Amino acid sequence: MAGSKDFDLYRPSEEHDELRKVVRSLAEAKIAPFAAEVDEEGRFPQEALDALVASDLHAIHVPEEFGGAGADALATVIVIEEVARVCASSSLIPAVNKLGSLPVVLSGSEELKKRYLGPLAKGDAMFSYALSEPDAGSDAAGMKTKAVRDGDFWVLNGVKRWITNAGVSEYYTVMAVTDPEKRSKGISAFVVEKSDEGVSFGAPERKLGIKGSPTREVYLDNVRIPADRMIGEEGTGFATAMKTLDHTRITIAAQALGIAQGALDYAKGYVQERKQFGKPIGDFQGVQFMLADMAMKIEAARQLTYAAAAKSERGDSDLTFQGAAAKCFASDVAMEVTVDAVQLLGGYGYTRDYPVERMMRDAKITQIYEGTNQVQRIVMARNLPK
Repeated sequence: MAGSKDFDLYRPSEEHDELRKVVRSLAEAKIAPFAAEVDEEGRFPQEALDALVASDLHAIHVPEEFGGAGADALATVIVIEEVARVCASSSLIPAVNKLGSLPVVLSGSEELKKRYLGPLAKGDAMFSYALSEPDAGSDAAGMKTKAVRDGDFWVLNGVKRWITNAGVSEYYTVMAVTDPEKRSKGISAFVVEKSDEGVSFGAPERKLGIKGSPTREVYLDNVRIPADRMIGEEGTGFATAMKTLDHTRITIAAQALGIAQGALDYAKGYVQERKQFGKPIGDFQGVQFMLADMAMKIEAARQLTYAAAAKSERGDSDLTFQGAAAKCFASDVAMEVTVDAVQLLGGYGYTRDYPVERMMRDAKITQIYEGTNQVQRIVMARNLPK
């Protein structure tokens, strides 16, 4: 498994190229056949989870000492990209497993890492990330979920909203206020288990896209957990959350990249088959220009995303800017490319008989979650390269 920190800034290694071949083959054989059905029925892509777990691709970021593959950030990006190329909902399995567990990797105690990363690596559990709330979206520091110390326990109360894979995941990284007077420095992080008494879930959201990935509210009603389930020191939760997003925004860029590539690949094939005026529409210069622009934008997004992954692996000082830039640019590209793919298919592109309309719907969320692209531009402006 690719794991070197010395890979070239822009060019994947032979290990990465081999990984891509493996993931693409698996995705096309075992995930793609169910993508339309998963979207149509709005059901969790169990086939994808089973296939990813069987190939140890569901959480390849987990370090080897905790039973994981120990793959680097670029390898994780490639897995997500290739799965998203055929099914965006399924790509949220490896993406959210990283998002949910990375706070433990970054800030958790050794005991916490052993307890929760091991089952994740084995495929016995999934991990979700619970930061957003009904009144705390872009302003995450304004959260109201509270954790009150009670001896050797913490008692959590509150509501988390827009939680990806909620109800399916066994583990949740939950941010809660432990000192209301300190705002962001009064927020702490905890691991909450699905089986903890007082944990329940709302009805699945009825979404425009990524319908196969359940998005639900998480209710915490006097959830009493051992004090050793705090991730890091008290009051460091918000800092851990923001550090996590610096790394995981790149996985959303990867998802966007995969969606865009899938749309372009399908459109390329279609324009060679579809004939009008006695020849394939791909022979018309107007269509060729559209395809060229789509491919150019995707390649620019890929280079930015891979460079950001390299910076994530090395922990470079400009990661905050680069991660936000990759997520923002790649998701804007995904939206543009999928809209153009629908246009190239004409009326057929507007029907559910063809996959590009699903890809267009799926692409939209990449501009919204893990920080809207407006927020990404704020982050970039505050962290401009020197």
